[in-house]
Amino acid sequence: MLENTNPTGTVAWQKLRTHFSEMQYVKMQDLFKSDNNRTEKLHILWNDFLLDYSKNRIEKKTLDLFGELAEEVDLKAAIQKYFSGDKINHTEERAVLHTALRSDEKEILVDGVNIIPEINTVKNQIRVFSEAVINGTKRGYTDKTFTDIVNIGIGGSDLGPDMVVEALQFYGNHLKLHFISNIDGDHIAEKLKYLNPETTLFVIVSKTFTTQETLTNAQTIRKWFLKEASETDIAHHFVAVSCNLEKVAEFGISDTNVFPMWDWVGGRFSLWSAVGLSISLAIGYENFESLLKGANKMDEHFKTAAFDANIPVILAFISIWYNNFFEAETEAIIPYSDYLKKLIPYLQQSCMESNGKQVNRDGYPVNYQTGTIIWGEPGSNSQHAFFQLIHQGTKLIPADFIGFKESLYGNKEHHDILMSNFFAQTEALLNGKTEAEATNESSENSYLIPFKTFDGNRPTNTLLINKLTPQSLGSLIAMYEHKIFVQGVIWNIFSFDQFGVEYGKSLANTILDEILHHKAGSHDSSTNFLLNQYLK
Repeated sequence: MLENTNPTGTVAWQKLRTHFSEMQYVKMQDLFKSDNNRTEKLHILWNDFLLDYSKNRIEKKTLDLFGELAEEVDLKAAIQKYFSGDKINHTEERAVLHTALRSDEKEILVDGVNIIPEINTVKNQIRVFSEAVINGTKRGYTDKTFTDIVNIGIGGSDLGPDMVVEALQFYGNHLKLHFISNIDGDHIAEKLKYLNPETTLFVIVSKTFTTQETLTNAQTIRKWFLKEASETDIAHHFVAVSCNLEKVAEFGISDTNVFPMWDWVGGRFSLWSAVGLSISLAIGYENFESLLKGANKMDEHFKTAAFDANIPVILAFISIWYNNFFEAETEAIIPYSDYLKKLIPYLQQSCMESNGKQVNRDGYPVNYQTGTIIWGEPGSNSQHAFFQLIHQGTKLIPADFIGFKESLYGNKEHHDILMSNFFAQTEALLNGKTEAEATNESSENSYLIPFKTFDGNRPTNTLLINKLTPQSLGSLIAMYEHKIFVQGVIWNIFSFDQFGVEYGKSLANTILDEILHHKAGSHDSSTNFLLNQYLK
């Protein structure tokens, strides 16, 4: 179990409060003017990643104090427990070992059992199955090769695979991937409209095989499939990623088409497991393995790098600085790649479900802010949408800019324009526009000067990566996973349960029963009113 340390009671936190009072009104423009080597000091070059965090309202002392805070909360020991199989998900009495799924270790123990052999067995099962579907040796019930794959899941069983398949479509094969998650019947009807049951493979992802949305969608698809096929044909077209073999068998899925999951892998961190079967089908097993390798490289960096040269640790420190001292409630993620448009909803779940907690590890209410609201959109689209608020609004919104040196199709003209915007926006957010510059622009209309002036001093992290590949994407995802972990350790919360989500599900089951029986139960007056209107 992790140590229980209220961060606000540490010596380092008190020093950070004092330091914040010194830094609160400091302009980044002045920090750059006073130190020509600022960027040289405040960047990390690791593999094909360059993180420039110099455009932040920090100085070396800021990070030194966070280093002291990390020592007081024993972050180093927490990282060791995170990777070694300790049950740090204490509220559910589970280890947190999604990192083991991409590890090159020979032994990692959970309850005294080495889990590496079973991980390798499942990886081999994914490889064999994927290759058989891709090369056409595994076929549908009419002996036609598969053309479409449908992933049926929700939350981590959908967001991760969907994001990766979208991001790595350049590396895709002939198979078309579709994702069904929403319980909305119109959503599933639209997806099925263009599918042929003879050439479609369905991957049902549910650890318990009882998730309401997933199982309802799966049963609807099953009925649709049986309009053309027979019960025995289900074994050719449906596979399951689940632990509940009994429920899977009841559905009609063959034992050979079941891919196991483990309770030491949380849903929102599960794309590295058999939950990533759809990824392997979409881009081939070799590329899936490269994704895992990239994540493992970031794992090793996180485990071994000193905190002042550690990308996830630095990003977590900076995030806490703005969240808990500047009282910035949100963070924007701006990837300058349309391939990464689903990275933001993926990170919304992984960050906000993990660290959206109001009690500490002792079970007492926290007296400080935890979690940050994650939002964003790819550049340069976002520049024509919400950037006005970031530039001249009244809210402080730290932002991560993610860009790539190379495009995948080699259209240099487009990529140069894209990246010129990438660099220009962080420069503009740093420097703003002075009154003198606005006056020069508006010499004939002085009325416009205050509208064209803005302060700058808006913080950004710039992550420049050589190229979007399966390996670099794996490293990028793992980077954010570890940032989340560090935040949770410092905030003294459990980042790997989600009881709030589960409560909402239980209420939904109660209300569904009332809807089916056409009688509202005992609720607050608003809910009763709405239910009665729905039931009219």
